[in-house]
Amino acid sequence: MSSSNAEIQPMEDIERQHRKAENLRRRTGRFRVLIIGRANAGKTTILQRVCNTTEKPKIFSRKGYEIDLSKLNPTAQRGEHDIENEMIFKSNTAFVFHDSRGFEAGRASELDKVKDFVQKHSTNKRLKENLHVIWYCIPINDEVRPITSAELNFFAECGTGKVPVIVLFTKADMLDAQTMEQLVNAGMDVEEAAIKAPEESLARFQQKFGQQLYEKKYPPKGHVYFRDMQNPTSDCSELLRKTAATLSDDTILQLFLTVQRNHVSLSIEYAIRRVIDPHWKLFKRKREWKETVRKILSYFPHMVCETYLTIQL
Repeated sequence: MSSSNAEIQPMEDIERQHRKAENLRRRTGRFRVLIIGRANAGKTTILQRVCNTTEKPKIFSRKGYEIDLSKLNPTAQRGEHDIENEMIFKSNTAFVFHDSRGFEAGRASELDKVKDFVQKHSTNKRLKENLHVIWYCIPINDEVRPITSAELNFFAECGTGKVPVIVLFTKADMLDAQTMEQLVNAGMDVEEAAIKAPEESLARFQQKFGQQLYEKKYPPKGHVYFRDMQNPTSDCSELLRKTAATLSDDTILQLFLTVQRNHVSLSIEYAIRRVIDPHWKLFKRKREWKETVRKILSYFPHMVCETYLTIQL
């Protein structure tokens, strides 16, 4: 390949990915997430932060009917739960969540349900039914046995193909008290121990327990620690950043970046990475920079109409 073709090829790839992403958004418009984890792992709180809301999600059956859980007794609610049900927040209906509640029981039937769901939604020819990422919540407030056998079995037995799995270690702040006490007993003053405890507790956990998952046959693509999620000002920016980093298909990445609306800086970062050539130079012609800006804006189309009209002037 000539040097001139080598320089042109990246822009051709970008344009092709741009067309694919536009087609995917037009045909689906939704980013599908399977969230797995024990009861009280903080799953709902995390989803609320991702969608920038405090509201409860609406639940829809696989046939599209809304399920009103308030009219069901607790036993019926448990029976009504189905991994195929869709959880949607009114604040951002482009995110579709599926919940695998009850998985912590460790029964083979529960693991089989997850396997079947992942298989079905990762190979489905209907693009709007495809699963894009799995978030696995593990609360680590149990200092003795933070990771259960059921969780280890998932990463030992459940291959997810091209669907990346990210582990969400929740309630990490619960480890700080013990770590702080150990630092004080080792001779550190209380104020300094309070400052160092959060970082030290995560380092100790990662060294003692965190690597277990990466030693399994189907390890996660990454992990994120969550602390103080009960604080309304807490956010999920690190989870969004980690999710973006695991999406190798640029078409799916663009879909994710346009669906998440809380961190425009993340969209800008990836737009610049994907669109501007590393050896870029100042544009000599107005047409060149207008086209580049158009491509960058494709990563957050909710801004395109108004901003692109301004560019045209």
